[in-house]
Amino acid sequence: MTNKKHEDEAFAIIMDLVNEAFNLHYNDEPSPTVAPSVEELPKTPALYESIEDYTAKTGKRFRMTKNQKELGMTREEAFKLTFGEY
Repeated sequence: MTNKKHEDEAFAIIMDLVNEAFNLHYNDEPSPTVAPSVEELPKTPALYESIEDYTAKTGKRFRMTKNQKELGMTREEAFKLTFGEY
C-alpha cells in the first residue's frame, strides 16, 4: 500500500504541473508558483564598473569567450554582457 500511496502522490504532482502548463499557455493566467520573468527580477549592481576596474580588483585581464568573438562583439559589449549591464 505504501508504494501505491507514493505513486498517487507523484501522479498528483505531475498532473498539477501539466495543468499549470496548459493554463499558462491557453489562458495566459500566471500561476503564483511560476518563476518571475526577467523584467520582474530585482536589478543587482554590477560587480565591476569597467574592464579596468575588473583588472584592478581581480588582477586578471578580462577575456572574451570564443562565442562572443564569433558574434563580433567588442570587448566592452562582452564585458557588459558578462557582468550584467545588459
